[in-house]
Amino acid sequence: MTSIARDLPAAPRADREAVAARQARARRRLLGRGLLYAAAVLLALWVLFPIYLITITAFSPRDAVYDYPKQLIPGTFSAETMRFFVDAEGVLGALWNSVLVAVVTLIFSTLIGAPAGYALARFAFRGRDAFRLIVLSTRAFPIVILSIPLAVSFIEWGIYDTVWSVALMHTALALPFTVLITSSIFISVPRDLEEAALTLGCTPATAFVKVVLPLALPGLAAASIFTFVLSWNEVFAAVILTLRERTLPALVLAALNQSPVPFRLAAGWFMLAPSLIFIFVIRRYLLGLWGRVSR
Repeated sequence: MTSIARDLPAAPRADREAVAARQARARRRLLGRGLLYAAAVLLALWVLFPIYLITITAFSPRDAVYDYPKQLIPGTFSAETMRFFVDAEGVLGALWNSVLVAVVTLIFSTLIGAPAGYALARFAFRGRDAFRLIVLSTRAFPIVILSIPLAVSFIEWGIYDTVWSVALMHTALALPFTVLITSSIFISVPRDLEEAALTLGCTPATAFVKVVLPLALPGLAAASIFTFVLSWNEVFAAVILTLRERTLPALVLAALNQSPVPFRLAAGWFMLAPSLIFIFVIRRYLLGLWGRVSR
């Protein structure tokens, strides 16, 4: 009886210590989460603030471009700076070349890369992992190593300084991403559905078209948009492979030193806006691109 009475105060003390320990862990978790959110907000501001400044400057009068300090909330909006850029010599032609190159790159990389991605996702063969690594390692080579030999070849073939030469180069750059991304997309489609279609009388091609393709189509569309953005923003190969038939990034880079500040800011926004729109469209598929299904 004496020992039992002596042990009674220890139980509430142990409970208080356990509660204090849980509260301390909760405070540490809350502090860690707060620091993580603060870091995320700072990183977002670091990325978005220059984009915001470019946007408000591109839609301000040309004289307002030189104002200092800049107003965070401009008093007047004007399309004068954008019209100055669009009306500049060669801009509309370069814009059409950029769109054409990006579309051709999208078609070529999808037609070549999607079957390779499907084969990696559905068939087990010796060296499959090594093949993935080899495909990915091709992006480790500097672009100049590919551009200069290809420029010589394109001169010999008679397609130098054309949109086709740039589109072929961009296809070579985009293929590793297309193969690996489409492979992850097809992995996310259950194999059982395809096998069930085969047992019901479908051929492999019919099962792919009727079962696999509709399920993978959103991810394939997102991967195609990713390829489009990659081609739209690429500048180094376009500068090497073209002289007169410039794409928009190559034209802006060539005229950067001689162009006024309003031209540069409007060009920056004009090239940035499509990428932001495309990324906004595919944001819901970003996790799914790597083999996870997000809903």
